[in-house]
Amino acid sequence: MIPEDLRYTAEHEWVAGDGSGPVRVGITHFAQDALGDIVFVDLPEEGTELAAGDSLGEIESTKSVSEIYAPIAGTVVAKNASLTDEPELINAEPYAAGWLVEIAPSDPKDLEGLLDASAYQAITES
Repeated sequence: MIPEDLRYTAEHEWVAGDGSGPVRVGITHFAQDALGDIVFVDLPEEGTELAAGDSLGEIESTKSVSEIYAPIAGTVVAKNASLTDEPELINAEPYAAGWLVEIAPSDPKDLEGLLDASAYQAITES
């Protein structure tokens, strides 16, 4: 359940893309499973500037409210509007239809500092 072609953070976000254009960001299967049934998502508007580690929004589940953090610095260029009416897409398809935002990276080299699939898997097993 940890796709090899993505990069990850220790806070359970994933990043798809090489930084040559906008990258897609979401939360991992591990994170959505820990949260339980997701009922609401609050995401930033397009044009929002983020530093790596900034709050990217919140995910509310039947268990708790959790912050989502920007894995890299950049500008939000899109948010997944489907999540407004169907936040459960994050549970059903965390690596596909349940993506959160797209970010145009300030520096594509920031992606190099993220975890690969095996390093992320080690975190989930500890």
